[in-house]
Amino acid sequence: MRYSWPSDTKFRKLMLDVEDRSCAECGRFMHVCDNRDHRVFSLEGPLHLVNRLVHCPDKNCPGHHQTVSPNAEYQITMPRWSIGWQVFTWIGQRRFSRHWSVSQIRNELVDSYDITISDDTIERVIYRYQTMLAARHQDPKLLAEEYHDVKDLVLSIDGLQPEKGHETLYVVRELRCKRVWFAESLISSSEAEVRRLLVQAKQWAKHLGKPVVLWVSDKQDAFVKCIREQFEGVPHRYCDNHFLRDAAKPVLEADSHAKVKMRRKVRGLRQVERKVLEKNAPVDKNAPEVVMSGQAAASAQAGLETTQNPTVEAPGDAFDIEGSSIPEADSVVLDYCTAVRGILNSNQGGPLNPAGCRMAEGLRQVRSSIQRNLDAKKGVLQRTV
Repeated sequence: MRYSWPSDTKFRKLMLDVEDRSCAECGRFMHVCDNRDHRVFSLEGPLHLVNRLVHCPDKNCPGHHQTVSPNAEYQITMPRWSIGWQVFTWIGQRRFSRHWSVSQIRNELVDSYDITISDDTIERVIYRYQTMLAARHQDPKLLAEEYHDVKDLVLSIDGLQPEKGHETLYVVRELRCKRVWFAESLISSSEAEVRRLLVQAKQWAKHLGKPVVLWVSDKQDAFVKCIREQFEGVPHRYCDNHFLRDAAKPVLEADSHAKVKMRRKVRGLRQVERKVLEKNAPVDKNAPEVVMSGQAAASAQAGLETTQNPTVEAPGDAFDIEGSSIPEADSVVLDYCTAVRGILNSNQGGPLNPAGCRMAEGLRQVRSSIQRNLDAKKGVLQRTV
């Protein structure tokens, strides 16, 4: 669908002419027969391209019925596009280098360059940019230049499944130059499907004229059989990441049980917060007397509803004390509760840095901090604790 330009848009007009006016059939000088208007967005403002179309004036020449357009248009934009190459590359760079969302790109185009285009247009641009980028990475000449000084190849293959139930994306990478060769979504991980990828990798290696000295994968059955078949005599090694993940399963299971025990032991955060908030709740003498339970009063003071969790002390439930006049000592107590809740909620880490170990270390630091305050006899803080 063609873009509808506002009537008050101010364009910068560019007249584009054909560089070579000689007819390709008879060699006569071609005449201008028509103009084609093309309006596009650029980072410097809207452009109005006027393409002067030419054809051979000799009616008996085959070139008379063919019009020639200026090649200069392709240096600015593509036919029927509403944006120029500058905007095209700007969007692609923000999306794939800075990982901006579509809404971020749209808002920045409006704020910085007064370019108003829809989300659908931006998504189409991103798809075209991705296609062009993939084609460039697979260009044989560029690939040969990249591997000119590389003696041999180390290849890896792995499947990436974005969500359960979706097709798995199988990626073939070369580890010497750390370059993705190609990727393809496969419906299944059968030998026939995987064999096609390995045959393609074999053809790429043959085109480069480089020997494959090693394959790396998670050693699925299909990978093992097809690599042995297509790359006879090439060693096949187990991926370090998959090996570490499999070896660490018992450690992660034990770490998970340790986290459960620590959460059960560290209890009473909500009761401490309620006592602090009830003690500092404002009293309105003119207000009618209302009989409320301690829990309801704390909920009214905090401005939110609380829910009971019999297993975990509601790690995600926090009191909003912003704007309230709470003494400094009581505020310190609430800060300690917030810190402990954050530690109990932390699940970050991997096999080499389990979350349970980090949780235990964080709780030890909190206990040491409280003990230092108690040893220093910090008045109200000591009595509160």
